[in-house]
Amino acid sequence: MTSGQPGTGNTPPTPTGADTESRPATTAAPGTPTQPARTSDPARTSDPARTSDRAVTETTAGSPPDVSAGSGAAPSGDPEAAPATSGPASDTTRHGDTKAAIKQDAAQGGSTTSASTAKDSTATKDSTTTKDTGAAKDSTTTKDTDATKDSTAAKDSTTKGSGATKGNGATKGGDPAKGGDAGKGAKGDDADGPDKADGEAKPVGPERWEAFASAPEPRPSIFTRAGRAVGRFLIHEWTLATLAATALAVLMTWPTLRYPRYTLPQDYWDPSLQAWQMAWSGHILLADPARLWQSNTFFPELWSFAFSDTLLGYAPAGMLGSGPEDAILRYNIMFVLAHALATLGAYALARQLGAGRIGAAVAGVSYTYAPWLLAQAGHLHVLSNGGIPLALAMLARGHGWSLRHGYRPERRHDGWVYAGWLVAAWQLSLGFGIGLPFAYFLAGTVLVAAVLYFARRLRTRQAVPFGRRLFTADLLGGVLFAGIGLLMAFPFYKVTELHPYAERTIADISIFSPPASGFVTAPAESRIWGGLHEGARAALPWHPEMTLLPGFVLYALAAGGLFFSVWRLRQRLLLLVGVLVTMAFAMGTRFFDGTFTYVPLFEHLPGWSGLRTPGRLMLWTTLLLALLAAGAVTALTDRVRELTAQRIPSWPGPWLRMATLLPLLLVTVEGLNTTPHPVVPTQPAAMRSAEGPMLVLPSNQSLDQHVMLWSTSGFPDVVNGGSGFTPRQLDDVRRVSQSFPDQTSVDYLRTLGVRTVVLLRGQVAGTPWEITIDAPVESLGISRQEVGDAVVFRL
Repeated sequence: MTSGQPGTGNTPPTPTGADTESRPATTAAPGTPTQPARTSDPARTSDPARTSDRAVTETTAGSPPDVSAGSGAAPSGDPEAAPATSGPASDTTRHGDTKAAIKQDAAQGGSTTSASTAKDSTATKDSTTTKDTGAAKDSTTTKDTDATKDSTAAKDSTTKGSGATKGNGATKGGDPAKGGDAGKGAKGDDADGPDKADGEAKPVGPERWEAFASAPEPRPSIFTRAGRAVGRFLIHEWTLATLAATALAVLMTWPTLRYPRYTLPQDYWDPSLQAWQMAWSGHILLADPARLWQSNTFFPELWSFAFSDTLLGYAPAGMLGSGPEDAILRYNIMFVLAHALATLGAYALARQLGAGRIGAAVAGVSYTYAPWLLAQAGHLHVLSNGGIPLALAMLARGHGWSLRHGYRPERRHDGWVYAGWLVAAWQLSLGFGIGLPFAYFLAGTVLVAAVLYFARRLRTRQAVPFGRRLFTADLLGGVLFAGIGLLMAFPFYKVTELHPYAERTIADISIFSPPASGFVTAPAESRIWGGLHEGARAALPWHPEMTLLPGFVLYALAAGGLFFSVWRLRQRLLLLVGVLVTMAFAMGTRFFDGTFTYVPLFEHLPGWSGLRTPGRLMLWTTLLLALLAAGAVTALTDRVRELTAQRIPSWPGPWLRMATLLPLLLVTVEGLNTTPHPVVPTQPAAMRSAEGPMLVLPSNQSLDQHVMLWSTSGFPDVVNGGSGFTPRQLDDVRRVSQSFPDQTSVDYLRTLGVRTVVLLRGQVAGTPWEITIDAPVESLGISRQEVGDAVVFRL
């Protein structure tokens, strides 16, 4: 056979697959024979096209050529059936469609370069097809050629040999698939569309086997897509964490929500004050925002809303409902949600720093339900600390920083930075008792971070990636935070200016400074340790603020975290130093008289002198211990996961993983409480109808907090009030009114502007009013009226 005859096997194979990509294509000049590409790739012998060609050659070598299927038997107009000549010129003149296909293939990536030798025009097309079944997969040629779009045709040409009739008697008919005549093969190929003139592409017809393909998946409706989106949202980690934190808060604070309109947790004194604070801020911001700091209590004092922490951040909740019962309901709901937010915030911080889910859950629960916080159940402004870890988590996420992985610039996101500063400002608006140390911590963190940033830049001579957007977010967020702080601080400075005696002294701090034994003493509200520590509490001067046990389980987990943790050794040591330092500060003047710890802060930091209870700094100790515990539990869960993955079969796996929940269970059990929920005294009917300004007798610190709560019906001006200090004018009113009703007390109250005096019969036992409540008042120029269980005097 000649070298141009198909099926002889003398022509070198056309490169396929990776060969086509690795060897540059060469374009033959018109009229010049193109040399086939040569390769020594041994993988070419496994090419199915070559294998079939070789089989055809061996079959036809010993038999005479078939006239009906051999050379020259098919009409010259059929490019699939016409035999190839020894030169490319014959292909150009006799097979226009073959030329168009070669041109098209050359335009699409040069994959038919070596095929232009054209032993057989159809073989050329089929070898291109066979070669670039991989080309189609590799996307080196487009999918517009008829051979690539019809994978069945490519498979036939690859398996049967080359071309329409296979040459040399390989088939006995014209059908290319079954050996039929060449004319029928031409008609079969033309089913995809009629031949076009030279240089024009053949139109693409419908897929031949499209009827056998699977039906396309229908496009989901808007309701289906919405349902899937809701489903993804419901199973998201943060959705589940939020729901779990809320459910746990309801259970751990039970029975707070059992009778939420009539009972208050712990006692009904400070909670009554705080229920009034939320109600007043919501009411006045809707009615007259300019009067925010001039509250309806402590009449006629100025800036009276700043006499204690304000819980101003809860003002949106205060806009809902009115009256004492709604105020109690609002307080109980926020009491539960404060616990949920603290759990979620500590969980988010631990996760951002690199803890696992179970470790982060241990951190969240131990931070929120530490036994020492059970003694603070009556102080919502202390329990409302969830914004601290949540803001830190958001800021860390926005800056791309974590304790486990360090600084990762690619994870920066200024949106989280803005959110972190907003949450921090909201936390500060709840009160300075918890917010002021947080503000100084943020200021110190910014200062240290800036120093480390420039130190590293000087040391490495390279700019550490930070970015203008992140810098702008920090700048604006910091300005917002500082602005909120200054706006909140201004009324408190005015109060200090008007009432200098309201400022704390070192002697006041000493009264509330706990000894070292307080760190292992639980409050009476602890279900586990309360009864066992009764003797230890008796030795403390003021046990409500000195029982500072964060939990023995938390101590144990944190101690284990010093030796076995996902945090690096340096980080563990820094956390330990933080724990010891915050404990020293929490002891106030009990740690070497506070000379090197609390006293310098008290004397030099603005606003620090207003903090009378150093023991509340135990909040930071608890958070640091929780992070140490989270590192230990995360290391444990990681190790258990490795062990279960190595076991074949892994039958103990579920039990080992359930064992990792034991630390979470233990810290939860240690946080169980026996907090009482007393019924709040009912609002007197006289308070609902009396006009202000008014004075309610008897008046003292505890009863006046009830009066503040009762005043939420209409918010009339009242002389009564309870706070962290007692104004001297209120002291004078209480002293003078001991003889009410008499001429001296009546004249004094009229001078202040008081128009109504409400005397509660149920509270006069053992007081001077027990005798004078029914004395005649006609000579005093005032009137008296019995309203329910109270006597109303109108001045």
